[in-house]
This record gives sequence, structure tokens and C-alpha cells, in this order.
Amino acid sequence: MFEKLINYTSGSVYPFHIPGHKRNSEMLGKSLPYNFDITEINDFDYLHDAKGIILEVHRKAEKLYNCKNSFMLVNGSTCGILAAIRAITNFGDKVLVARNCHKSVYNAIELNGLIPVYIHPEYNGEFNLHTVIDPENVRKELSRNKDVKAVILTSPTYEGFVSDIEEIARISHSFNVPVFVDEAHGAHLGLSEYFPQEAVALGADIAVLGLHKTLPALTQCALLNVNSNLININKLNEQLSVFETSSPSYILMSSMDKCFELLLNDKDKLFNIYYNNLIAFYNEVKNLKHLKVYLKNDVFFDFGKIIISTLNTNITGLELSEILRNEYNIELEMSYDSYCIAMTSICDKQEGFKMLSNALIRIDKDLISNKNCKIFKTDLSIPEMKIIPSQTRIMKGEIISLNNSIGKISLEYIFAYPPGIPIIIPGEIISDEVINKIKNLQKSGINLKTSNVPINEGIFISSDPL
Repeated sequence: MFEKLINYTSGSVYPFHIPGHKRNSEMLGKSLPYNFDITEINDFDYLHDAKGIILEVHRKAEKLYNCKNSFMLVNGSTCGILAAIRAITNFGDKVLVARNCHKSVYNAIELNGLIPVYIHPEYNGEFNLHTVIDPENVRKELSRNKDVKAVILTSPTYEGFVSDIEEIARISHSFNVPVFVDEAHGAHLGLSEYFPQEAVALGADIAVLGLHKTLPALTQCALLNVNSNLININKLNEQLSVFETSSPSYILMSSMDKCFELLLNDKDKLFNIYYNNLIAFYNEVKNLKHLKVYLKNDVFFDFGKIIISTLNTNITGLELSEILRNEYNIELEMSYDSYCIAMTSICDKQEGFKMLSNALIRIDKDLISNKNCKIFKTDLSIPEMKIIPSQTRIMKGEIISLNNSIGKISLEYIFAYPPGIPIIIPGEIISDEVINKIKNLQKSGINLKTSNVPINEGIFISSDPL
């Protein structure tokens, strides 16, 4: 695709079509790739009815991931999540949902009037974070809720924990229920023996992969993979055209094409180098005295996610992130009150891993143990749902202080970003536990987002009588 763009834009065709910059680099300069930014013109195919060059790219993705159907996404993983959930459910269906799903999943639930039944991920107390979904809990909930129409979960999680998709799919299919996996952080999975398998290869019916998160593709590039007869491809195509732009970026699509070409040709070599760099890093930091780096080298953890715990030290995860940023010129992916995450990929260099290991070793020497440090556990029980999320949109509401909101119905989402997992959802009862978590996260300096008002002004609750 990129070569086709070069050939076309270096020719003499005058663009009496959008985009409005008209590839006029004389006026606009050459700092941005205006020359390669075209629309769906003759001989360049159509994203929502691919029959030519775009279909060829889809075929490369299908070969790479060994699946029946692949669709490029230029609106990020979010548009794929919205479209996939809309395609596998009907309005008002009941769905089984992992509570640690991204906010886009909750948006899909609300848009489609779905009735969520939540399932809690397991909790790791040593690192104070959530991990995987237990397949037996999936079985129990499906047995209790015979009318569930889809299972929706996130794997790998933001922190790299991979659920037993094979067993979850087997259980779900025994109830004739399809499995959708938000695999936004797992586009690299299944491409090397050193990492866990990709979801659709393990039996998931449909999955969304954020290519730009862990592979060499530009931001917003994502992929939707299907490997099941339970998925209506025509309905999926229809929903993709609803949630995805009708003017796709050929720069983004070319980026994906180049990514697939690179991996089809050189993935073994690239992942061998990547693996060796990771092993060298983990060996360097295995003797830290205060900080802890998580490592579980098995099929249920993506060790390309480097989790650095500050539990039982005299600093928080946010403070560690700031030290690395300000003193060592290292920018991490995210930081929470008790841990940080460093994202890695096949494009990381050996010197980058060495920079991080050296920095952690130096920082660790200056830390002291603090086993009495107060950390609010991330293991939060699921609030009681009084009203399904979609019904709250027609309710009257008011803003009241956090302290006065206990026992009220929330009309908004509150979540830490990143990772974008809601603490409370519209329609749920605000409890002491919810308020305590919000206050503790605020004290720790965690960036909290809401859907309606700034959190320091209070919380938007229902004023309608029940």
C-alpha cells in the first residue's frame, strides 16, 4: 500500500478531491506527510467494502494471526470494541462482563441497552493489582444466568495478565455463548513462542487488538480478528461502518501494512532479540532490595509488561515515575499509588532496557523499607446495580458532595486514567467503600476522571425518586 501511495503521489494526477490540504507542501511545508494523505479515490479500495488493496492487507493480517477474518481499524481499539459488542448482541440482552474492562466496553453496554452481570478478576495482594478471570467463575455465572448472550473480558490486562481464554471459551461455548476479548494490549501475543497465545487462536470468537500499543504501527492503528461461525460477519461489517470513519487515513493503513509485512518476514528474528533483551533486564533487577519487579514466565502473563512495585517502600508509584522522568529521562506508560508499568516492544533497544535497569538499581539503593505504608487495596467489591446504565440517561440528577452521596445512585462514571477502568458506573449505589477509594486515590495523586463534573465538585447523583 505504501509503495502504491508513493507511485500515485509522485505522479501528475491533480487532486480535485478531499482532503483540503491538496498535498500542497509548498504552502504547508514538508514536516507532515501531506503527500501520502489521500482519501478513498479510484483504485485505492474502500475500507467498508474492501475488494482491492485494503483486502490484500486484511489477508496479510489473517495469515499473520491465522484467523478467518481480519479488519483494519483506524479509530483505535475503541471503535472495534463498540462495533464488536453491538454485532454480537441485540438491544436489551444480558451480558457477562469482566469488571476490569475498559470504559469503551461500558459505553457499548450503555449504547446497546445491555444488562451487565459483572465478574470480578482475581486479586494479587503482593503487588496490589487485579490479574485474571477464573474460568470457574464464568461457569457459575453462566449457570445462574441462562439468558446471557455474550461473555466480554479483557485479556491481557493493562498490567499484562492473560486469562485462560481456551477454558473460558470452552465453557462459554457449552452454553452456546460467544466470547469477545478486548485484546488491545496483546497484538504481539501469538507471534512468538516466548509469549502467550492470541485470543482467537485459543477459541475466542472475536477480539480487538491495539496494534499501536505493542507493535510498530502508528497511534490509532488497531485490528479486529474473527475466528468463529458464531459471528455474523455482515452484521459486524454494518457496525464497523457505524462506529468507524468513512474517510480512513491511508497513512494509518499503510502503517499497518508495513507492520504486517515486517512481522510476516522477520518476526522470529525480532522476537528473539526482544526476548533476550527482556531476560537480560529481569536478570539485572532480580536482586533489588526494596522495589519489586513482577515476573511470572508462563502462559498467563505477558512479561513484556514490566510491573515495578513500590509497596513497602517510602515512595509511591507516582513518585517513582517522577524520579525516573526528572532524573533519568525515562517516561513510563502509567503509574498508580503502589506500582508503575513500563511498556516494551520489539522496537525497544538494548540500551533502553539498560537505562531502566540501571536507574532502578540506583533508586533502589536510596530507598528504605516502610512496611507500615498505607496503600488502599485495588480489590474493590462490585457496587450494587439499581438501574441498568442506559436507563440513567433519562433520569434527573444533581451534584452533591462526596460525603453526602453515600446510598445515592450514581449518574456518572468515575475512573482512574490510565487504565480507564470504572470505580463506579451509572446506575450503581454509592457506598462507603467507593467513597473511601476515591478519597485515597485523590490523596495519592491519581488522576481521576468523571463523565460529567470535576470530582472535586462532588458527584452527579440521581434526584429522581425510585
